[in-house]
Amino acid sequence: MSTLMIQGTTSDAGKSTLVTALCRWLRHRGVQVAPFKPQNMALNAAVTVNGGEIGRAQAVQAQAAHLQPHTDMNPVLLKPNSDVGAQVIIHGHPIGCMDALAYHAYKPTALKAVLDSHQRLAHQYDVILVEGAGSPAEINLRAGDIANMGFAEAVDCPVILIADIDKGGVFAHLVGTLALLSESEQARIKGFVINRFRGDIALLQPGLDWLEAHTGKPVLGVLPYLQDLHLEAEDAVNANQGAKTANALRVVVPVLPRISNHTDFDPLRLHPQVDLQFIGPGQPIPTADLIILPGSKSVAADLAFLRQYGWEQAISRHLRYGGKLLGVCGGLQMLGQRVDDPLGLEGPAGSTPALGLLDFSTRLQADKRLTRVSGHLQLDHAAVSGYEIHAGRSIGPALERPLLHLDGGAPDGVLSADGQIAGTYLHGLFESPDASQALLSWAGLAQAQRLDYAALRERDIERLAHSVEDHLDTALLLQLCGVSACMN
Repeated sequence: MSTLMIQGTTSDAGKSTLVTALCRWLRHRGVQVAPFKPQNMALNAAVTVNGGEIGRAQAVQAQAAHLQPHTDMNPVLLKPNSDVGAQVIIHGHPIGCMDALAYHAYKPTALKAVLDSHQRLAHQYDVILVEGAGSPAEINLRAGDIANMGFAEAVDCPVILIADIDKGGVFAHLVGTLALLSESEQARIKGFVINRFRGDIALLQPGLDWLEAHTGKPVLGVLPYLQDLHLEAEDAVNANQGAKTANALRVVVPVLPRISNHTDFDPLRLHPQVDLQFIGPGQPIPTADLIILPGSKSVAADLAFLRQYGWEQAISRHLRYGGKLLGVCGGLQMLGQRVDDPLGLEGPAGSTPALGLLDFSTRLQADKRLTRVSGHLQLDHAAVSGYEIHAGRSIGPALERPLLHLDGGAPDGVLSADGQIAGTYLHGLFESPDASQALLSWAGLAQAQRLDYAALRERDIERLAHSVEDHLDTALLLQLCGVSACMN
């Protein structure tokens, strides 16, 4: 077994993308490979085959490796629920909420969880591809680090440093990051990858030559900017859309301060008949056919945000004019009468008035529901599958009209008597082609097309693997992975 780590000069440098690409590239060569991220901070999560939660990016990387996602692939997950605190999830399950100082003291225990997971994976796979977090050059985060060089030193693995040239200043990013590392950490970096380059590579070559001469380290290659590439983002909301048809369905989603699993709506963003707009603080709220209230890691705080920025009035006006409203997970909880948090799981303990649109209420409980489910919508009996990640338990008369029934008969969600408001705890419902088509038809889209989101993701994973083969030094990559070049 060998371990190779990908670290970045900044957040969003391309670490997740490169690990995804390398997972599929190695699988093409017959290598048994697993993704790994020691510590992730993200509100975008997925449920694993063993009933825990990990960062969404690691679930996509598992798909690239032809694996089911497992909690060992992301043993420490931090889900911020305030500006100074986060829920700490170890091996897929929450152990409590901590502020930064408390978590810093907890890091030695977290490191043990990280190393235990890495060891288990090492016994099962030929190669472990590790994704770092942020940048290894964050001076204030160096003490007790378990996410970047602290992990690399603990397991004694080589590191590739990736930087995004599309942001500008790529050579400063690479050289500056290297300069802020210790001598042993600098020696651990075996090469550079430059990501998202547009143009003629000949124009970049003098810079590449200088970088290799200045640092004494090789450039493994330059990955091109891939148009229309789609991979689920960790936390940065991707608002980019392609061309839309005339009379596209107008869908609006508020960008809540603690929005979670915003990639639930990526299939809509990619749908040619849907104009999806994410509306941030202070932006005017446009007219829409459908408003979606997304998931939230702190429902009470995000309800306050909605009220502060005029969303409560906008939703009332939207409903008066016949628009449709959908709540997903935390967004479902917002539709009811109140949200009770007696244990202070998402903020100060107490009760918060919800939007009062439907007759039910929600109580947050210590035991979080983490499960992968499938079933059928009440709408057209369309098949749906996804996952649930929530601490809330909702009860009330309105829930006697569920939006869907899970396999086995259990109800989920709500559909109002007039059919105008719907809600569900199910994440990923738009990834199911039949369910997405049914929901878009319900929202008012005539002749809604069927979009196979899973096929789009698979297409782009393959594009990334081919990009590795075409643009990186594969012989050196195989050497760093401890893999024979003749393996296939």
